[in-house]
Amino acid sequence: MLAIIGGTGFGEYAGLAAITPAVIATPYGNAYLQHGLLHQVPLVFLPRHGQPASFPPHRVNYRANIAALAQLGVSQILAITAVGSVDPQLPAGAFVMPDQVIDYTYGRAQTFFDDEIHHIDFTYPYTQALRAELAAALATLQCQDQSMVFRPRGVYGCTQGPRLETAAEISRMARDGCTIVGMTAMPEATLAREKGLEYAGLSVVVNAGAGINDQAVDLDGITAVMVEGMARVRQALSIFLERRDQAGGPV
Repeated sequence: MLAIIGGTGFGEYAGLAAITPAVIATPYGNAYLQHGLLHQVPLVFLPRHGQPASFPPHRVNYRANIAALAQLGVSQILAITAVGSVDPQLPAGAFVMPDQVIDYTYGRAQTFFDDEIHHIDFTYPYTQALRAELAAALATLQCQDQSMVFRPRGVYGCTQGPRLETAAEISRMARDGCTIVGMTAMPEATLAREKGLEYAGLSVVVNAGAGINDQAVDLDGITAVMVEGMARVRQALSIFLERRDQAGGPV
């Protein structure tokens, strides 16, 4: 079963039908999610920040969220995030599918294995086969709307939040090789790997990183970009599921 995790700007899934909300109890706390249908395909939608959104990035119960999905038999996760650009060539509204991540967070519960030594291979944080499938859907959408900027690779720099970054921090992240900056990819991706769940991310650039254009971050402008960007996300996910249906692939 497929799960979609929605973040800032994607806390509700417009277009999801036959919605059944549920609160799933896990050893790490409760997780709120919704069962629903998209193009008659059953899936699980999990609003990362709660419903209504009330948990800032550093207080999201990532372990409860991922554990709940695993308990329900979810095998694949598409994680939607709103991000800032670190690469000055990425305009607001661009789509990036990260293939790598650099973790700048601290103090977050990073593992399900606090009481034993358990290592995972995290060389490639995002599942390549799932990424390729999602990239094909984005390429189809780009053909329909050639004004859309889409990059199928990138490095997601995950910061602690909830504040935005300083100009010096963005400059450092650029030197580190980051493409985009967000606050929620970690430890979400790590925990999915520990549970053996396939995981791919789709990020919408909603603002230029601090200091890139020598202007303060336009917080009001972020909202307008996010609304348009998340509408395109819904289009991309619809294409993703339609392609699966035509190919007879997994759901």
